[in-house]
Parts: sequence; structure tokens; C-alpha cells
Amino acid sequence: MESARSGPLAGLLVADFSRILAGPYATMLLADLGAEVIKVESPAGDDTRTWQPPVHDGVATYYLGINRNKRSVVLDFDDADDIELARELARRADIMIENFRPGGLARWGLDYDAVAAINPAVIYASISGFGRTEAGAALPGYDLLVQAISGLMSLTGEPDGPPYRAGISVFDVIAGLHAVVGCLAAVHHRNATGQGQRVEVNLLSSALSGLVNHTSAYVAGGAIPHRMGNGHPSLFPYEPMPCADGDLIVAIGNDRQFAKLCGVLGVPALADDPRFRRNQDRTTRREELRPLLVARLRTRGKLEWFQAMNAVGVPCGPINTVDGGVAFAEEIGLDPVVEVGPADASVRSVRNPITLSRTPPDYRWPPPTLGEHSKEIRAWLRSADEDGGA
Repeated sequence: MESARSGPLAGLLVADFSRILAGPYATMLLADLGAEVIKVESPAGDDTRTWQPPVHDGVATYYLGINRNKRSVVLDFDDADDIELARELARRADIMIENFRPGGLARWGLDYDAVAAINPAVIYASISGFGRTEAGAALPGYDLLVQAISGLMSLTGEPDGPPYRAGISVFDVIAGLHAVVGCLAAVHHRNATGQGQRVEVNLLSSALSGLVNHTSAYVAGGAIPHRMGNGHPSLFPYEPMPCADGDLIVAIGNDRQFAKLCGVLGVPALADDPRFRRNQDRTTRREELRPLLVARLRTRGKLEWFQAMNAVGVPCGPINTVDGGVAFAEEIGLDPVVEVGPADASVRSVRNPITLSRTPPDYRWPPPTLGEHSKEIRAWLRSADEDGGA
């Protein structure tokens, strides 16, 4: 089966037994960097194929967003012959990624021990919701559940309002990124030693790591963080600030930036005021400082302030909708959108965020239709000659 992929991961075969978000996001990033990714789907297909609207040419944009540069093969695990093909794929794979419930693949001989027995060099990555302890394995691994259980929702929303979920499945994405890091670390180890290994990532551990300063506040300082709306527990001003015609995000991270802010607002004396000179002073006295800043901000529109603050290096920004975010990235030259696939059947997709000077990501194939490559992959798996690669 011909491939001719380029990129830093060219030559690596990834058997993708994952679905929904965390696993497919991880395998797409690997595919963008040149790995050959074979997406194994049931006859019903990846659940996200049905997560619509919105759609593009009748296909769920959710699915399209995390499955480019892959090939799809349909394997029915109720069919003994298809199970053998799945095992053969696992035997040939450099990396296998799955996000079944812990232990779920054992019944088909596709768990780590079974795959490692026939492919000792395999890097076998498992993504779960709560790990594979007996208690954790019993829990379904949905991002919303982890947002609630981890404490994220307790941090999101107004202080006197209900907790809220984040606007995206943030821990699925973080877990996917952690899985990629783990796989690449294991690849490096295998290159040095020839040894494969198991890589395990779970959403709850990724969440606790991803909550960074908030979990550190508790485990290192004994403080339990709480909802502050758009405020920051350790910085001020670091939130939306009202201007004459709406809010502007002002993000002051140090005393030097605060002095620049005071200068552009026309109140330079505030930077030397002993009440506000240091960050910890501004943070503890935010209710005193806020009205002094707002009084100046309300004299001009948010766009005027945005331009004036940027001119002197004060971190600030508008609150955009998603279309505005894409437009802003285009405006500053980041080229956030790529066309994937041939011109007559291309799909617009979000650019891989990694820039490599010598081996950049490529965007060769649009997300596959269900079983689009089943015929060629099945034939390749049944062939005795595997030396040609995927």
C-alpha cells in the first residue's frame, strides 16, 4: 500500500482504534507530522460523524475537524475474520492508540498484553476518563464529567452564579496532547533501546495537571480556589475592563506593564502609588484600583484603547466571536486556515499549530469517508509482504 508521506514522523504506522475527540485529535496531529494513520471504525462509524449540525457537504464539521490525513477501514469486531485483520494491523503498527473503556479490548485480543506478545516493539497508548484502577475503570470518560469532578466547573462562572462548563471539551484536547507527548517520548526510547512500552493518559489526571495554578494553590498552599467570574486570583487588572462602547481585555502580568498602562491612560501617578505599586498590592486592593482605571477607560472606545495600548506594549485584546478570532489570526499573518485535499474536493481546516522550519506539517488528505480505504487496507493486511509499509 503506497504512502510516500513526508514529515518528521514519516515511516511510522499508527493504528488508530480511537473515536470521539481525545484519540482522534492525537492521531491527527501525528498524521500531520507524517505518520501513516489507519483509522479503524465499526460499521456504524466514529460517533462524531453524526454530531451535527453544523455540516459541510452533509458531513459533520466536528468529525472533519479532527480526522484529516488518515485512512479509514471498517472492521466489524463481531466478525472473526475482521478481528484477525485488526490483530494483524496491531502487529504491524509502530504505535497503537485506543480509548475504549479500560480492559474493553481484551475480549478481542487487542489489549496491551496481547498486542505486545505479537509486537514487542509496539507503543500502545490508552486514553481513558479516570485510569484503569478498578474504581476508575468503572466510570464513563466524558469530558463534561471530568470538568465537573476535577473542579474546573467550580472555577467557571460568576461568584454568585452556578458553575459552568468550559465552551470546549478542554480536557479531551489536553489529554490528546498528553498522549502525543507520551507517544513521542516512547518513540525516542524505542529508537535508543528497541523496546516498546505502554503509554497511559486519563482525562482526570490531564485535568488536574491542566488546572496548573489552581491545583497548585491547593496542593502546595492549602487554598481552595473559587469562582471569580473573569477575574484572576493572582493578577489585576487581568480581565475585561469597560470602555465607552464595550469591554476590552486588559492583561497586566507585571509591574512594568502596569506602569505602561497607567501612562497610556494618562494617570502615571498610579504606578507609583504605594497602594498599587506591586502586583500583590494591586491584587489585594483590586476594588480600590478598578474604579480609578475604569474612570479613564470609559473616556474612549475599546478600539481606540486597543490601538493605543498595543502601540506601547500593554497586553490587551478584543472579545471576539470565533469568526473574529480566525479573522484576527489572518490579519496578523498566521494563515490559520488550510485547504486539505485536491482542489475539486478540498475541505477547509484549521492549521496545525506546530511550525517546524525543516519538516513542516502537511495537509495531504481530507478526512476520509467511512471505510473509504477498506479495500486496499484489507488487501494489504492479508498480504504476506509487509515490507512496503502502509
